[in-house]
Amino acid sequence: MSRNCKMAMPQVANAFLMALCAVVYFAALVGLFRARTRLGIGAFFCALGVMHFIETYLAGNLYVPLPFGIVASPGSTVLFSGKLMLLLLVYIREDAAVVRQPIYGLLFGNLLLVSLAGLLRFSSVVSVGPDRVPDFGFLDQMGWLSIWSTVLLFADCILIVLLYERTRAWLGRRIGLRLWLSAAAVLTFDQLGFFTVLRIQFGVEPSVMVGGWFAKMAAAILYAALASAYLRWCERGTAPVEMRPALITDVFDILTYRERYEDLLARAGRDPLTGLRNRADLETEGRRRVEAAAARGTSIALLVVDIDHFKDFNDEHGHAAGDLVLRRVGEGIAVAIGPNGVAYRFGGEEFVVLCEGLTGTAALMLGEHLRARVAALDLAYPVTVSIGIATAPQEAAEYDSLFAIADHRLYQAKTAGRDRVVGGRTLEWSMPRGTQSA
Repeated sequence: MSRNCKMAMPQVANAFLMALCAVVYFAALVGLFRARTRLGIGAFFCALGVMHFIETYLAGNLYVPLPFGIVASPGSTVLFSGKLMLLLLVYIREDAAVVRQPIYGLLFGNLLLVSLAGLLRFSSVVSVGPDRVPDFGFLDQMGWLSIWSTVLLFADCILIVLLYERTRAWLGRRIGLRLWLSAAAVLTFDQLGFFTVLRIQFGVEPSVMVGGWFAKMAAAILYAALASAYLRWCERGTAPVEMRPALITDVFDILTYRERYEDLLARAGRDPLTGLRNRADLETEGRRRVEAAAARGTSIALLVVDIDHFKDFNDEHGHAAGDLVLRRVGEGIAVAIGPNGVAYRFGGEEFVVLCEGLTGTAALMLGEHLRARVAALDLAYPVTVSIGIATAPQEAAEYDSLFAIADHRLYQAKTAGRDRVVGGRTLEWSMPRGTQSA
């Protein structure tokens, strides 16, 4: 075996070990993320936070030779690149309000570390063994380096989400390519920012920056492939983040433009997720509609609509997919009732529709049209609704009584097997898929 081959073998082994570390790291943490519905997302965030100190330590101190003359740190290449991709997954499957939590926690914890280390300098210490002397200089270096890395992480998260969203227009559903392009661009920015501090604080050579950049580009490819596979096979039905509201109060508002939008909708009596009228508006304006129609002697139908098995759907597919279903069902209801009806999001998976000028049979036909419209929605999962109907003034002239009748009939529709419409004393309309009404 030639001397060059012998020299290259440790470098190839290092590359293999780093790739193996990346797979193990990603698989372990993404498994914990997947279990968030049972354990809570706090378990995932705690594990991610525990890795932050060793990640920063390795990025500042441990570098290994790789093929083609590259020198890189496992802390920066494996752990930091993986953490950034994992936080992007949090954003994709949850929202901006969730992804900010570990970043602020890390920043606060690092500031606390530096502060406590500074205060403890004034302590009188004793040696508990040979060479067991506290190294406050090391704590200072690691504390400030961790703070800087967390500040960079904050900027990195904003940039990677922006880039991921912007690439939708160019690449559509090619998730893997979007993940890689976003990660590659942001890791380039991060390498420049982190290397600047390493150069100032530790005198790291510029070749380390270049080698680390090449290693991070390879890591971006690997992590993009792993994340894409996870989204495709483990969390199918991912809702695009722009389809979900995010209740946030900081710079991430700028990222998704949601808080002002939701505030505007709330003031206009609109539900921020579906754009339909909200429950408060139903209690005021909806109540007036029913009582005014009854006073005029005009018929008005009240329909209570419930998405079938929605809790089970949320538990299986996640709240992001559930939010997409709510939005699409809301859109389907609005289209089905047309300009003569008004739709409200009552809460959770329930909607209420008011439509003037309809009596028993006509109201039942509207309910079936609405049911069929929802069933025909182009979604990744079959979605059905159950509907209960009551009409005024024939059955009740007052809103609360009318609603109670419709709600009871909704219960009848659900106990009868769901995916059906119940109205009037005996009227029931159920149309299974693939059949036509007589």
